[in-house]
Amino acid sequence: MSSKRIQPVAALVAEIERIRHQIAECSKRIQPASALVAVAAVMIGVTILFTLVVRVPFAPTGGYFNFSDVAVYFAAFAFGPWMGLVAGGVGTALADIIGGYLQFAPLTFLAHGLEGLVTGYVGHKLLPEATRGGSPLRRILGITIGWALGAIVMLSFYFVGEAFIYGMGVIAAGGEALSINIPQVIVGGLVGIPLVLAVRRAYPPIMQIGQRREWREE
Repeated sequence: MSSKRIQPVAALVAEIERIRHQIAECSKRIQPASALVAVAAVMIGVTILFTLVVRVPFAPTGGYFNFSDVAVYFAAFAFGPWMGLVAGGVGTALADIIGGYLQFAPLTFLAHGLEGLVTGYVGHKLLPEATRGGSPLRRILGITIGWALGAIVMLSFYFVGEAFIYGMGVIAAGGEALSINIPQVIVGGLVGIPLVLAVRRAYPPIMQIGQRREWREE
């Protein structure tokens, strides 16, 4: 075969190879994004379920005890800060709307969304030993700090929001914090954190979901 005939064929093969690499790169980017959307949707649904399955009302403020923090801590420690924000904020706010507490939805979105964001940030960025290896002591310390800071954020937003923005007063807001919100974050940590550790032992790749990846052509 002459060189004149080989050149067009070689050019075509090279172009096909270039297109193949582009398709491969696109699929690498699309698949993780699709997985994140799917996980976010599932975690929002789980958070709604945990929020609505048990509700113990607190009459002075109209708030209620629930198990939403189990799902918030699980999402934050398992998938990172942004998943904690989405699951905590959107999931609990939608639960308020569905459950007839529309007036609390904006405050709930901020309180639980930022709770998940802070917890996930500490667990995945600030103290990564909490979720990715490290000695047992450092892991416990990281998880405890992440849980505590997330709890402080949630408690603070609810107290300030109810006492001053909603005009319920310091006594009513403080009473809710002591009788409902503090027990709620304690239960959330006691159930959600062991659940994350158990799932991680059973399926270690779960810790990679939600993490930023650097794509490069091989």
